[in-house]
Amino acid sequence: MSGEVVELLRTQPEIALFLVLAIGHAVGAIRFGPIQLGGICGTLIAALVVGQLGIRVDDSVKNVFFMLFIFALGYAGGPQFFANLDAKGLRLGLLCLVEVVAVLALVLGATVLLSLDQGTAAGLMAGAATESAVVGTATDAISKLGLPAADMQQLQANVVTAYSITYVFGLIAIVVFTSQVFPLLLRVDLRAEADRLWKTMGGGGDDPGAASAVPEMVGRVFEVTTGRGRSIGELATILGGQAHVERVLRAGQSLAVEPALRLRAHDRVLAIGRRAALVNVAELLGREFADTTAFDAVVETTEAVLNRREWFGRELRELAAALPPSVQVTGVARDRHAMPLLGELRLARGDVLQLYGPVDEVARALPLAGDRVLASTRSNISFAAAGILLGVFIGGFSVKLGGIPFSLGTGGGALLTGLGFGWYQAKNPHRLSVPPDALALMKDLGLATFIACVGLASGPQALALIKKFGVALPLVGVAVAVVPASLSLFVGHRLLKLEAPVLLGAIAGQQCSTPALSAVQNAAGNATPLLGYTITYAISNVVLPLMGPLIVALAGLVHHAAK
Repeated sequence: MSGEVVELLRTQPEIALFLVLAIGHAVGAIRFGPIQLGGICGTLIAALVVGQLGIRVDDSVKNVFFMLFIFALGYAGGPQFFANLDAKGLRLGLLCLVEVVAVLALVLGATVLLSLDQGTAAGLMAGAATESAVVGTATDAISKLGLPAADMQQLQANVVTAYSITYVFGLIAIVVFTSQVFPLLLRVDLRAEADRLWKTMGGGGDDPGAASAVPEMVGRVFEVTTGRGRSIGELATILGGQAHVERVLRAGQSLAVEPALRLRAHDRVLAIGRRAALVNVAELLGREFADTTAFDAVVETTEAVLNRREWFGRELRELAAALPPSVQVTGVARDRHAMPLLGELRLARGDVLQLYGPVDEVARALPLAGDRVLASTRSNISFAAAGILLGVFIGGFSVKLGGIPFSLGTGGGALLTGLGFGWYQAKNPHRLSVPPDALALMKDLGLATFIACVGLASGPQALALIKKFGVALPLVGVAVAVVPASLSLFVGHRLLKLEAPVLLGAIAGQQCSTPALSAVQNAAGNATPLLGYTITYAISNVVLPLMGPLIVALAGLVHHAAK
């Protein structure tokens, strides 16, 4: 029976492909404390195991899915990447420079000491830096070296195997160091520091973790008793912009809501705003009134992308003050991460603002901040296909580096065009393009399928590499993960004078490690680490994949020099 199953998988490799995807994502979902391998690493491990059966998927499948992934990666990150090319972004971007230089130096040093081939060196970099995209750009670069088919296949197999070995150890190391070791080295109570930073930036309440969520917006009707004689202006001052009076009915007639209007007994008042701000309004006005049929006010929640230049780098409280009083900013998302809703949050191009208020007032507020996000599940396939096609064309150009051809390759070219097309979409959100959910599917399915194809082809060679280097690769992987992070800790603390939560979030971002961010946030107790993470993540997520072809070329130079 087992022989028949093996033969089926060999003759119909598409079955093996989906089997690997199913098993790999199930394995990757298993959590060990703060550590979770994730679907990509789980898929790779499953592919290497199943690949021992000698199953191979056609290379064209691998190439197509990789192009989908790398274009989507650039497209999703384009708006934030370009938004962070300012003084503040480049300041934190110094940590990304530390990461790249240190990782390249350590990998090249390991290449010399351990006599690593180009594939193993690239896999070491991808795994220890926990950046899966480097696997794709490096294997693509190896395919352009003009080597015999057997040699090329061996080098590509080494990329995958070295990545699978070092990723696990690099991931564990960076999670433990950012959340546990580095706070000790800084000699700070991370939770206390995060709480202090939260309150300094305008956060309130005793539970900053809860305050980081999108506030619950409500509307309530009150019958005026104790509040008779109060003016609308007085109420606005008391509510502090957290809520507003939307309608006032007197003897069944609607009155114009103006600051000078004074309430009388038995007036009925519709107040709209954050639940926390409306809790004590009954003490100010009178009992809450259940019958709301007389009020026909319609409110909506909509999203707007921030693309008005005058708001870039300014604080959220300034924007909130410029909006109509009845419109509330109930959320800010940056690169699909919900940012802490703090008055001192610095806004950036491409931020998605969630606005809540009456329909007419929201429509009036939208042009002040940017453009309404086009909510559609339809994808502009022509737009995406044109971007990938242009990326393939750009990636075909090459230059000689020490006698060795160096090019961005299909992956690097598609990444760059993805950045450009994503930036254009952020500038023109009213035009139909590729919605976020479709991008997420392109990224996840594209990378997972590519990794599965490469893993299946690399299975037979994997054991040989493991036997050759033994524990050396895992140890070097830990060093490549920890040393650049430690250097960034010193630079960020001593030179940039960053607050501990922001610095640790930035280190997690330079490492493109979402598990590390989760661990730091858990240790901090609120979302302040995101203030550093989103900037370095946006930069590293673009720069690190471009290092794949570079490390292949540099490792080749080292080999030539050693001969």
